[in-house]
Amino acid sequence: QVQLTESGGGLVQAGGSLRLSCAASVRTSDSGETLYTYGKAWFRQAPGKEREFVAAISWKGGRTYYADSVKDRFTISRDNARDTVYLQMNSLGPEDTAVYYCAADVDNYIVTWTDTEEYDYWGQGTQVTVSS
Repeated sequence: QVQLTESGGGLVQAGGSLRLSCAASVRTSDSGETLYTYGKAWFRQAPGKEREFVAAISWKGGRTYYADSVKDRFTISRDNARDTVYLQMNSLGPEDTAVYYCAADVDNYIVTWTDTEEYDYWGQGTQVTVSS
């Protein structure tokens, strides 16, 4: 199993910034095989809404993808030595209020980066609240 642990959420005023982190634990499959996390992503879910894609990054960081709503404000990055993915969020607005989840793929095969079904493991989520 892979355990993903998010941190960095909190309450911030509109226009402010936050940096989310998601660390992956050492992992093995049920058969004892070592699992590696490859593509990683951030999704978010606001009350009463479906979970939506925010950003994603390929294993070596050469490719990044963003939702239009966060492009030019959020930056996804990763440190593979620490097996951690980050989400730097700037110019936050009340519309960014949500629980943010990180997700990871262990198959090294993602076709649609925005699709929740592409990811094998999820973190427990961290709350981001932006006050106006």
